[in-house]
Amino acid sequence: MFANEKIGISSRLGFIGLGFLGSRIARRLHAAGFPMVVYDVVHSRAMEFSKLGADVAASPTELASQADVVLSCLPDERAVEAVYFGKDSVFRYARPGTRIIELSTVSLETARRLHRLAEQFDLDALDVTVSGSTPTAEAGALTLFGGGDRHIFESAEAIFSAIARQWFYMGPGGSGVAMKLVVNTLLGVGMQAIAEAVALGEGLNLPRELLFGVLSKTAVIAPAHAGKLATALGNDYAPQFPVRLMRKDFGLILAAAEHIHLPMPATEAAAVINDLEASTGIEEDFSAVIRRMEQDGELEHVSPSVQ
Repeated sequence: MFANEKIGISSRLGFIGLGFLGSRIARRLHAAGFPMVVYDVVHSRAMEFSKLGADVAASPTELASQADVVLSCLPDERAVEAVYFGKDSVFRYARPGTRIIELSTVSLETARRLHRLAEQFDLDALDVTVSGSTPTAEAGALTLFGGGDRHIFESAEAIFSAIARQWFYMGPGGSGVAMKLVVNTLLGVGMQAIAEAVALGEGLNLPRELLFGVLSKTAVIAPAHAGKLATALGNDYAPQFPVRLMRKDFGLILAAAEHIHLPMPATEAAAVINDLEASTGIEEDFSAVIRRMEQDGELEHVSPSVQ
């Protein structure tokens, strides 16, 4: 693939990481008509795509040798490092002209390191972070934030249009990750604020169903949080964005803030409650902090003193 060549529907995509979000994104790309080869450490996940007609690679390196574009959607830094920075790095096996589109939420340093290594192998890389939960991914309505070369970002429009409603070029390598950390600060802190507001309302004897229903219709509830109120009302915390991943993102956010000497007291407080919920080890949605605050309100309610 030449430097300024657009990615077309005939471009062969390699997709690494078929978890909660990755599997939905990969299905959208397959449905759009891209020829695909896939890989996941859990082989059964990849075999589901074999049934759809995609090829299954035995390793990330085998996948890289067969793809025009390598996309990866991985759960954490360790997984990203294993794919890109280990002795069997994807970069070492990718064919000349291969594009790398890394969709994972990682640290800024890891994202920038990926770009530096891509340059060493004379390959083009993008960090394109993803905003949206599993239903949003299934609907092809994600929001994307991209970092890297603008021309390479614009050349990937055919991929982006298959999986997203909107996509934004944010700047040089690492900028996509930076914007994702900004967005997820609001996502995580906002969810904790909602959890506390709900607990307050119940403590003030507002009927739970009425409280949730009216709150969801107010201007202060962001669209990303509105659906969470509906599922929480029914005590449904099936993971759409797992609490363990929100804990990981809180860690990345606070590490980035520390690096630039920025105090983030509200984020730190929200991260504590999120960590308590994630520490249960139950695979639930990050909105489970609502239940935690409701239960804490029942167990630890203290009447305010009269001044």
